[in-house]
Amino acid sequence: MIDTVVLDLGQVLVSWEPWRAHPDLTRQEWDAVAGRIGFHDLNLRADAGERWADLEIEVAARWPGTAGFVEQYEREFAATLVGPVAGMPELVGELRERGTRLLGLTNWSTETFPRGVAAVPAIGELEAVVVSGEIGLVKPDPAIYEHLVATHEVEPARALFVDDRAENVEAARALGFRGHVFTTATVLRRELAVLDLAHA
Repeated sequence: MIDTVVLDLGQVLVSWEPWRAHPDLTRQEWDAVAGRIGFHDLNLRADAGERWADLEIEVAARWPGTAGFVEQYEREFAATLVGPVAGMPELVGELRERGTRLLGLTNWSTETFPRGVAAVPAIGELEAVVVSGEIGLVKPDPAIYEHLVATHEVEPARALFVDDRAENVEAARALGFRGHVFTTATVLRRELAVLDLAHA
């Protein structure tokens, strides 16, 4: 029996579009700069606890023409959160009303996470959220799931883990969780209905 749902946040509860921190660039220009500096790797390092200011210094030294890109991303981070993922606030509310235990497990920098909480009230509906930047571990490292299990007394066999990245879901499954690769709230609702956790 599943009685706990563990939710990723970015692209599951909140839509994240990182290029929106740079309205001075076209999407094509943003992609070019992000690709040159390895933005997504830098973002993962921030998720693991590194400071954005330190990453800006590193990038500016290596690619002088991109000086300020990382700093602007961190400063304008709120603009990258474009609202709740369709249907998810309602689904979270329904799960909570039915007594389902709700937890979060997110790769997120501690410097920007508070802005996520402010942008998406549904995050506040969760009992607790494990934030990667606070513990220096990121998905899909098994250690972050083990931290969740130990800290919040989660029984993996009784928990559904929901994430938009297949590799993160596979890591959870390897530790005994039921896993769901998120695409839409409608598809997730169907699986929850099969588990008798939500209405179809």
